[in-house]
Amino acid sequence: MRNAILQLPEQRTTNEQRQVLRAAIRQLDRAEIYLAAVSYMQLDDRAAQRAIRQLRADLDGLKRHLAELRAGTGS
Repeated sequence: MRNAILQLPEQRTTNEQRQVLRAAIRQLDRAEIYLAAVSYMQLDDRAAQRAIRQLRADLDGLKRHLAELRAGTGS
């Protein structure tokens, strides 16, 4: 797995590309947990709440995009 991540994208096999995408999705899942923890802190700051909403939307969009890429590699 680590070797696949370190390779340039054009040098990866289809299986290695799926592994890299799977690892990226897992990392985004972890980021989602941290974002939920920050959101749960109930910061009384409108700018912070706006930033959290924007980060959550960006995170969801990126996860969807990576899942589509992974599906397109034949997994």
